[in-house]
Amino acid sequence: VNCLSACGFFIAMYPSTVRASLKDNLLAGDEMAKARTGAPLVKLFESFAYNLGERPGLSERTVEVYERTGAQFTGWLAANGLPADSENVDAPHIRSFLAAEAERTSAASAHQHYRNLRVFFKWLAREGERQAPDPIPRVDAPMVARKVKPILPDDDLEKLLKACGGQGFEARRDMAVLRVLLDSGVRVSGLAGIQVENVDLPHRIIRVVLKGGDEHYIPLGRKSAAAVDRYLRARARHPQAESPWLWLGLKGKDTSHFGSAGIQDMLERRGKAAGLGKVGPHMFRRTAAHAMLEMGMQEMDVARIAGWRSTAMVRLYTEDLAEERARAAHARMSPGDRL
Repeated sequence: VNCLSACGFFIAMYPSTVRASLKDNLLAGDEMAKARTGAPLVKLFESFAYNLGERPGLSERTVEVYERTGAQFTGWLAANGLPADSENVDAPHIRSFLAAEAERTSAASAHQHYRNLRVFFKWLAREGERQAPDPIPRVDAPMVARKVKPILPDDDLEKLLKACGGQGFEARRDMAVLRVLLDSGVRVSGLAGIQVENVDLPHRIIRVVLKGGDEHYIPLGRKSAAAVDRYLRARARHPQAESPWLWLGLKGKDTSHFGSAGIQDMLERRGKAAGLGKVGPHMFRRTAAHAMLEMGMQEMDVARIAGWRSTAMVRLYTEDLAEERARAAHARMSPGDRL
């Protein structure tokens, strides 16, 4: 299937006086494309995923998301008999793929594929794997209906903390994890990567490696520091106490490191035990940012604590509840109540 047939629908939208010229241009483009044959996208996506995996601070799950986009995009191209090499795949093919994905799954899923393909095609150009122009600027991002993303209200947080009550190792570890997440909104990858030497309880700070490899210090409140201290006492009796990692596991082949997947599974398990359904680490990132703003912190303060370089990310994570915070602030500082 050449570019002319793939673009036929769009050509039909133009007046007849323009269609002939468009067809001539597309045919000429097809002839030029035939002279260029790029590498198979399937192989390039494998290399792309490998290079992503080598980037510091990028989680395995993030790489898996890119791999899923690659598998679905190349599979769709093959199923529809469309070009599947780096030179001949073009904007009309990507538009059609995104439309099909939006219908098959959702606009949000299609938008994620769009973002992933945008990164992939930039990588192709940077690596010299595509001489043709980047097709993504000629593809509109799928429209996604704006939805309020959930945070964890105080009542639910109290239930979660109660579900982690106890004196055993697992209860103390899970309580400390929850307290640190709630206090700072730290990314789960950064939380999982904390080593014992990174913890400075006298100053109530923990050194965390951010996404991308930058280092950052997160502060601990009084209760969070106490929870980490209680966990460290239990950790000292663990068979893997000599492990450099702060968080240790109890099950599985390697209990010397309780990593990102273990933390996410624990949050889901504790959430169900508390009657809350599925609870994920990113909910704590939004919840912490919202709570800090609600209690009067400045946006830049929140950005520093969360590890963001600008206040733009603070607004992105918290804009859904901005009106609620404004009403609460007005209730505390109503101009009319002064008189």
